[in-house]
Amino acid sequence: MPPLLFYAFAALTLVFGALVVMLRNPVASAMSLVVSFTGLATLFVSLDAYFIGTLQILVYAGAVMVLFLFIIMLLDIKAEVGRSGIIGPILAGVALAALFAVQSVVLISAFEQGGEALKNLPINLAEAVASGASRLKGTNEQLLTTLPDARLMGETLFDKYPFHLQVVGLLLLVGTIGVVVLSKRDKEANS
Repeated sequence: MPPLLFYAFAALTLVFGALVVMLRNPVASAMSLVVSFTGLATLFVSLDAYFIGTLQILVYAGAVMVLFLFIIMLLDIKAEVGRSGIIGPILAGVALAALFAVQSVVLISAFEQGGEALKNLPINLAEAVASGASRLKGTNEQLLTTLPDARLMGETLFDKYPFHLQVVGLLLLVGTIGVVVLSKRDKEANS
């Protein structure tokens, strides 16, 4: 992918990610999240991670966002009214963003191989392959033609990170229940 396209899709992802938080209408916010997910999937595809890009579109931009839109429309959630006194949350958000930026710079500068090009690094995926194959070393081009991307990703996710997947599922369930509770409280207050 040319650098100009990378920066365009990265900017698209960031702008629509910010619109998710800034828009007052929940449907418009959810649709902005779909566009942000699509831009992120494009960035994954540009990194030759076709499986992750496809999952990003099918699972997040497709299934999860359709579920959220269904819940928003089913519960008839109205646009949020403006509140006074929002300086505190804005300052807290800026402080957290600055803390995250400092932490990212420290971690990236401490990573020794971060300055080398990825094409020049040997790849060792022996621990990720559940079949017990001998150590796999070679260039990215050699490994991309021999390793099954979906199988490797699936085995890594379900063998090494089953707890993490369950936590993500639980967070989605809690978010859905939170939407239902917030909408019921709003309807009771209006009656």
